[in-house]
Amino acid sequence: QVQLVESGGGLVQPGGSLRLSCAASGSIFSINNMGWYRQAPGNQRELVASITNRGSTNYADSVKGRFTISRDNAKNTVYLQMNSLKPEDTAVYYCNAEIFVMGHAAEYEYWGQGTQVTVSS
Repeated sequence: QVQLVESGGGLVQPGGSLRLSCAASGSIFSINNMGWYRQAPGNQRELVASITNRGSTNYADSVKGRFTISRDNAKNTVYLQMNSLKPEDTAVYYCNAEIFVMGHAAEYEYWGQGTQVTVSS
């Protein structure tokens, strides 16, 4: 009943910028925390940034000062603005959301399908 659809990935040169979007749709009652994770080839999936339903944010040390996470609750969408991109940022980026579904008492965790971000000259 719930789907997270990502967009905004692509190829960018070092120092460039990209903006990722992730929109949740379906029988949503409310959304709690949202976040972005990434996974590079041969590596474990790691948390990049997270944001609570009240706007409190956290970032991985590797992206602090360069990435900004935000959300639009009216659109059930979370964004990741990525500036000053480095080759080390190359990975598949996944959005994540904790969602209360209509008719269900418990909160469930959902994942987007992933979008490729490649930083290269």
